[in-house]
Amino acid sequence: MKPIIRVAHLSKTFKSGCCALNNVSFDVEPGEMVALIGASGSGKSTLLRHIAGLIEGDTNGGRIDVNGRCIQKDGRLDSRIRVQRAEIGFIFQQFNLIDRLSVLTNVLCGFLGRAPRWRTTFLRFTKAERKRAMECLQRVGIAAQATQRASTLSGGQQQRAAIARTLAQGARIVLADEPISSLDPASSKNVMEHLAAINRDDRVTVVVSLHQVDYAVRYCPRTIALRDGEIVFDGASSALTPALLSDLYGDASIELFGDPEEIENPNIVPIPTKDSLQPEAVPA
Repeated sequence: MKPIIRVAHLSKTFKSGCCALNNVSFDVEPGEMVALIGASGSGKSTLLRHIAGLIEGDTNGGRIDVNGRCIQKDGRLDSRIRVQRAEIGFIFQQFNLIDRLSVLTNVLCGFLGRAPRWRTTFLRFTKAERKRAMECLQRVGIAAQATQRASTLSGGQQQRAAIARTLAQGARIVLADEPISSLDPASSKNVMEHLAAINRDDRVTVVVSLHQVDYAVRYCPRTIALRDGEIVFDGASSALTPALLSDLYGDASIELFGDPEEIENPNIVPIPTKDSLQPEAVPA
């Protein structure tokens, strides 16, 4: 089986001289759910943006392929990048919704990557697309909020709207950049359960950057740990014991990754089934 994501010898040096990524290489298989962990400045967000084709790496031979097609090579984006991006859903830390538009319209924007440019300009959507967008909102439990302005939603609801947008997009890969960093524990759990559900039920490949190791252990079978732009661990999340974290990050492991006892003996909850994610009621 060919990897759905292949990153080979990727480096990124900013104009300031800061090396954000240094010779990073790894593969992700179709249907995996992988966590990226690391302290702030470790390169997690930069790596995800490279995979999505949002920024370019150094001109030193690095290459990224997604779905067997080149995203970038030698620091240059592929000429067909717009087509490739249509297959990659990106969930941002700060939701990236358009506040003045309705929740439904924000979800409909997931169709724009595959639509003609004139529809992109005028936000024109078909009846079938609107039906599909409502189904996606129903699935993440916020169909009742479809007509509200996005700015009126709570943080957790906005992140679920962003997930619904990737569902409408039909993305086979979802990259989530610290999607729960600004959420309360209940909302964080809800968002992670929805990401786990689309990974399991739709076989969508999910790569999610996290600041909390306990969520990586609970929801992601595999974890890639970054430190100073380099991969320092790539393996089973269950191996992330306090001793290993201490070896990787020193004293910062407690500050950045919470209570070591919780990591060593996580309160594992079953990954929810589709039936357990009941949507909010839709008014008649």
